[in-house]
Amino acid sequence: MNIYLRILRYVRPYWKYVIISIACTVFYSIFSGISIYLMIPLLETLFNPKTAPPSADGLETTLGVSGIIENVKLAFQSYIMSGTPTEVLLKVSLIIFFAFLLRNLFGYFQSYFMAYAEEGVIKDLRNALYCHLHNLPLGYFTNERTGDLISRVINDVPLVNSGITAGFVTLVREPLLLIVFLFLAFSLSWKLTLLSLVVFPFALLIIGWIALKLHKERGLSQALLGDITSVLQETISGVKVVKAFGMEEFENKKFAKTTWQYFCSLLKIIRTRNLSSPTTEILSVAAGAVIIWYGGTQVLLEQSLNASQFLGFLIIIFQTMPPVKELTSVNNRVQESAAAGKRIFEILDTEPQIKDVTNAIELEEFRSEIEFSDVTFSYDSQLPVLKNIGLKIRKGEVVAIVGPSGSGKSTLVDLIPRFYDPVGGEVRIDGINLKQLKVKSLREKIGIVTQETILFNDTVRNNIAYGLEDCPLEKIIEAAKAANAHNFISDMPQQYNSIIGERGVKISGGERQRLSLARAILKNPPVLILDEATSALDTESEILVQEAIDHLMTGRTSIVIAHRLSTVQHADRIIVLNEGRIVEMGKHNELLENSSGLYKKLYALQFRI
Repeated sequence: MNIYLRILRYVRPYWKYVIISIACTVFYSIFSGISIYLMIPLLETLFNPKTAPPSADGLETTLGVSGIIENVKLAFQSYIMSGTPTEVLLKVSLIIFFAFLLRNLFGYFQSYFMAYAEEGVIKDLRNALYCHLHNLPLGYFTNERTGDLISRVINDVPLVNSGITAGFVTLVREPLLLIVFLFLAFSLSWKLTLLSLVVFPFALLIIGWIALKLHKERGLSQALLGDITSVLQETISGVKVVKAFGMEEFENKKFAKTTWQYFCSLLKIIRTRNLSSPTTEILSVAAGAVIIWYGGTQVLLEQSLNASQFLGFLIIIFQTMPPVKELTSVNNRVQESAAAGKRIFEILDTEPQIKDVTNAIELEEFRSEIEFSDVTFSYDSQLPVLKNIGLKIRKGEVVAIVGPSGSGKSTLVDLIPRFYDPVGGEVRIDGINLKQLKVKSLREKIGIVTQETILFNDTVRNNIAYGLEDCPLEKIIEAAKAANAHNFISDMPQQYNSIIGERGVKISGGERQRLSLARAILKNPPVLILDEATSALDTESEILVQEAIDHLMTGRTSIVIAHRLSTVQHADRIIVLNEGRIVEMGKHNELLENSSGLYKKLYALQFRI
C-alpha cells in the first residue's frame, strides 16, 4: 500500500483535472439513475395506460429525509403521469433521451479529464526514471541489464495507469452508481434491496484471496518481460556476431524459451484475475434468482408491488452488477499497479553515489595539475583494481598510460571525470578534492575519446555539436576539418545533414572515430582523455585519426591510454601500470634503458626485438 500511495503522489500536479473528472462522475451517476428509473413510468404507461397519476395533494404532510424523498418522488410521478397516455409516452421518451444524452456527455468528459491526469502521471514517471538513470554512476549500469531497465521505463510505467484509474475512477464512479441504484431500489422495496445485498461479504473474501496471488504473479511477469527486452536488445546490437557464428537458430530458441515463460506467467495472471468477475456474477445471479422468486410473491400474492414497479426494481438491481464487478477488480488492479511501481521505485530509490556535496565548488578553469594521492579503488568491494596510486599530471603535459590488459589503465582515467570515486586516497585538481567540486563543472573541462565510439541516430551536424544548441555551422565545419572529417562528410549525400544511423553504422570505423574527435575539438576542453582511440583502425584510418589527435592535443593536458607503444613514444611521460600499481615512469628512451623493466618487455613483444 505504501508503494501505491507513492504512485498517487504523482497525481498532485493534475489535481484540477481529477476534481473535474470526479464532478463529471457525480453527474454521470445521477443521470444514469434517472435514465433507469424512468423505465418504471414507461412500463406503467405501456402496461396500464389508464392508470391515474399519483395525487400531489399531500406533498407537505410528511417530514424528515424520508418525507422529502417521498414528496420528490410523488411530484415527479405526478408530472410524468399527467395527461393522456400518448402525452405521457412522449414526455417519458424525451426525458429518457435527454437523461442518456447528459449521462454520456458527462461520461465523455470524465474519461477525457481522467485520461489527461493518467497519461500525465505516466509521462512524469518516465521522465523521472530517465533523469534519475542519468544521475546514477557507471557502476550501476555494470550490474544491471540494459534490457531490464528499458522494460521498466517502457512496460512497467503504463501498468501504474490501471492503479490510478482504480483509485480515482472506479472507486468514485462505481460506489456512486451503487448508491444511486440502491437508493432507487430502497425507494421501491427495502425488503428486496436488503435481500440483494447478501452477496457482498462472499464476494469480498474471494477478491482478497485473488489479489494476493495477483501481486506475486505480476511482479514475476514484469521481470520476465524485462528478460525478453534484454534478449532482444542484445541480439539486435550484436546481430553481426550472431550471423558471423551462424547462431540464428540458437538465438531463436533462446528467445522462444523466454517468451514461453512470459506466456505461462500471463496465463496464470489471466486465470487468477478472471476468477473474480464470474464468481461475483454467479453469486449476484443466485441472489437475483431469489429476488425474482421473493419479489414475484409480493406482486402475485401480497400485491405490495405492482408489475411495472417490480420489473423496474429488477432493472435497477441488475444495474448494480456492473459496478460490483468493477469494484471486485479494484484491489487486483491496485496490486498489479503496486507490483509495477515496486520495480519503478527500485530505480528511483537508488541513491546516486556520484553527486554534488552541499556547497560544492564551481570549477572555473584548470590551472595547474591533477593529482592522485595514495589512491585505491575496487569494484563492489572486490579485490583492489588500483593500489596506492601516487601521480601528478601537470597542466599542458602529455601523459601516456600503458600496461598489460587488466592492469587498471581505464579505471585510473575514469576517476578523473568522477565516473567512480576512489575507496581510499584522493584525486585532486588544482589542490581541490574532486568530491568537493560540482560534477557538471568538472566534466565540462574534460574531453573523452574512447575506442568504442558512441554516436547517435542523428545528423552529422548534431553528432559533432552534441549538447551544444544553436552552434554555428562554421564552427562545426572548422572542428571537422581539424579532425580530418570534412572531406568524407562533404562526399555524403546531404553532407552535414546526413543521418549516420544508430551508433553510426552507415559510416566506417575510422570515420566514426574522426566524428568523435571533431566533437571533442568543438567542445574545446582543457583536459583530454584518449582511451585506445586508434586501436581498432586500419593503417590509413589510423594515420588520419592520429593526425587529428595530434591537432586536438596541442595546448591541452592529455592523458593517453594505448596498447600500441608507437603512438606514445613522444609523450612527456609514460606511466607503466601492472596489477593496479605504478611500476615504472619516465620518457620512452629512459624506459627502454631499463632492460628488466615491464615497458622494455612490452616494447620487445610488439616490435619483435
